[in-house]
Amino acid sequence: MPKQRRIKEIGDLGALKALAHPRRQQILEHLALHGPATSATLARALDLNTGATSYHLRELDRHGFVEEAEGTGRGRERWWRAAPADLRFPQRSEQSDEMRPVVDEMNRLAFAADLALFERSQREIEGVWADGQPYSRGSIQVTLPELREFFEEYIALVNRYKRADDELPEGARNVLTRFLAFPAPADDMANDPADDPADVSAAESAVHQPADGLPAEAKTEDLTEATTDDTTNGDPS
Repeated sequence: MPKQRRIKEIGDLGALKALAHPRRQQILEHLALHGPATSATLARALDLNTGATSYHLRELDRHGFVEEAEGTGRGRERWWRAAPADLRFPQRSEQSDEMRPVVDEMNRLAFAADLALFERSQREIEGVWADGQPYSRGSIQVTLPELREFFEEYIALVNRYKRADDELPEGARNVLTRFLAFPAPADDMANDPADDPADVSAAESAVHQPADGLPAEAKTEDLTEATTDDTTNGDPS
């Protein structure tokens, strides 16, 4: 059984700005995908100099987003890993005037990077895993409390498939997952996509392997362009 993941609330503007830096997002994503690394290995992977990488690591460590990986270093080497936690931002209605543009810009960059990475995956992934790219576009009719419950159930499902390396079944690999939901604009309510017969999920025909809704923690190819996992913008609102 997977361990219960710690929830880290990010209500401090300084911590949010530290997390939102694009290079630090790349560092966190690399650590999440490939495991512990030194500033030198991160610099090579992300095309940075070691001084810049060390500075970004110190800032991430200061706010609790990374931590030293025990039992990994040799000599004076410092190995870092992403601190295991589900990051939660304040709900949009609770974000200050200074915080909201930082969150919005971080989300904009994250979604753009995710789309680019998805397109790269479609180009490069071959063999049986070429079928491991299900997606779904649809709508649900819920109250706000029900949407929050739906969201927490999704997070619980994702965490169920986060496993240690020694617990992975044969053939498991790392799969990136993303979740996005938002209220339909008022002028679209008359044309509810739920009534459209074309509103179906491509996942319905996908093979039953670990796929976009079911991540398995394992080593995979270099996907350093992605943004960090396990980040949620508070409760859905």
